[in-house]
Amino acid sequence: MKNIIIIILLVIIGALAYIMTKGSVTPSEDGRISVVLSKDERNLVLGEMRQFLISVQGVSSAITNKDLKKVEELAHKAGMAAEADTPGALLRKIPAGMKKLGFGTRGLFDDIAAAAKEGKDPVELRKQLDALMNNCIACHATYRLPEPK
Repeated sequence: MKNIIIIILLVIIGALAYIMTKGSVTPSEDGRISVVLSKDERNLVLGEMRQFLISVQGVSSAITNKDLKKVEELAHKAGMAAEADTPGALLRKIPAGMKKLGFGTRGLFDDIAAAAKEGKDPVELRKQLDALMNNCIACHATYRLPEPK
């Protein structure tokens, strides 16, 4: 009896793990992976992407002006702290690779905030921001968010 319960639990855990990593995806005509979301979920993700871009521009400008306090403030706001309000249902639909890039980007914003707080050289901060942008490029090259049908 114990073995049957263990097998059932393992199957359930395996199914949940598969759902959490696969996400809600379909192939796309352009070779990218289409992440299938509801209209509201898509709008939320697109809004987050716009906020990433606004944050990158603000951090870039602050670096240019050598305003490390502003770099720290803007980067921190775009870091993992901004992830707190993301609905769990949405996270289940996002494939693991996209989550990795998104969380990685938030982590890189946190790294920039910490480096600015430590008083790192603006050239080093700019290099960190360049690395962060590579995550954005990789995500947009790999995934797309089609409009719901």
